[in-house]
Amino acid sequence: MLFVWREALIGLRRNLTMSIAMVITTAISLGLLGAGLLAVRTIDRTEDLYYSLIAVQVALDEPTSADDPDCSGAACTDLRRDLEANPLVRSVDYESRDAAFARFQRIYAGQSILQLVRPQSLPATLRVTMADPLRGEEIVQQYSGRPGVRNVVDQRSTVADLFSFLGNVRNATFVLAIVQAVAALLLISNTIQLSAYTRRTEVGIMRLVGATRWYTQVPFLIEAVVTGVVGAVLATAGLVAAKIVFLDRLLSGRLLANTIPPIGMSDVLGDVGPVLVVVGAVIATATGYVTLRLYVRT
Repeated sequence: MLFVWREALIGLRRNLTMSIAMVITTAISLGLLGAGLLAVRTIDRTEDLYYSLIAVQVALDEPTSADDPDCSGAACTDLRRDLEANPLVRSVDYESRDAAFARFQRIYAGQSILQLVRPQSLPATLRVTMADPLRGEEIVQQYSGRPGVRNVVDQRSTVADLFSFLGNVRNATFVLAIVQAVAALLLISNTIQLSAYTRRTEVGIMRLVGATRWYTQVPFLIEAVVTGVVGAVLATAGLVAAKIVFLDRLLSGRLLANTIPPIGMSDVLGDVGPVLVVVGAVIATATGYVTLRLYVRT
């Protein structure tokens, strides 16, 4: 076993430039894969966060909004009772016109838009929290056009563009990771072939004295696994650095704070990092084995 490891280290040192290129390319491809995995986790958490807050808004018409500040009138009461009895609905909260205007003032405090909006511009609203947020469209269809209803809006549609953008970012990251992975596979294959060629004489002697094919091929597989694991470790380190230097500052800014859930260190080191190490080792081993079987006769 000591001989096998020594031969593997000799091979890595002998083809140092190729080994470094292979490690860097593997690190980049695995880093992009890790970024994609983190993007998936972030998108899932963002969806969970928004879906837990998103409601279906049943905006009341002008007479009801103006004349019924506490939802005690017949139209609002019947509508609220009907919504609360609906099996798709978890809870119903009433927001009067004045309460809606007060919330609008808090959200847009200090902005010029406040000068253009009056309480009469905003309708009273029944805020419906769904038992299943994905079925909000059913409430829209059931209650649109009902007496006292101005319109029904499923707020899930307002964040669809955000989720679409995040999904596109994730997909682009995975595409780049695949391209880099192909480059890494080619480098691993070329490095193994070159290493086997430079040691063809000593390997031939070993075979003549009785060494098995597997025994002579193991050092080349170890070279591939070492570069794959080192590349995965570097990729994980790069993700940690990107989190500390870039992501933490970005997600703590005023624009994105409380909008996108932060990425924790446990996400990088505890979840994504081990996956990258396993993927790097498996890909390197598989590539090395296939290369030795198809192209290298040792």
